[in-house]
Amino acid sequence: MVIGEKVRVLREQKNMSQGDIEKRTGLLRCYISRVENGHTVPSIDTLEKWARALEVPMYRLFTDEDHVKTPNIPAEAIQSRRANAKQNHEFQTFAKYLSRMDDKDRGLLIHIASKMASRA
Repeated sequence: MVIGEKVRVLREQKNMSQGDIEKRTGLLRCYISRVENGHTVPSIDTLEKWARALEVPMYRLFTDEDHVKTPNIPAEAIQSRRANAKQNHEFQTFAKYLSRMDDKDRGLLIHIASKMASRA
């Protein structure tokens, strides 16, 4: 099944309009129509937005339900992803605040970090 047909079928199964998808994803309705009619191929990032809007796992956009069951993902892999996601979020937050500092404050922070590192 072509991806455009699949997203249309899933949208219609959920009794959603293209406008509903537009509100949930931020994608333009004309773009949604172009994808559903096979004129445009969406990126993976766009498909992730679409899957979230439809409240389905992303693999459902690529397969027919009759042939595929829920993938068997080990619990350890999911937990390690969560840990990495938390670390990534903390790092992004730190980088955001660091970018807002002026040179004087940034220099002070680096000085304090180097003093702490020399004691360890």
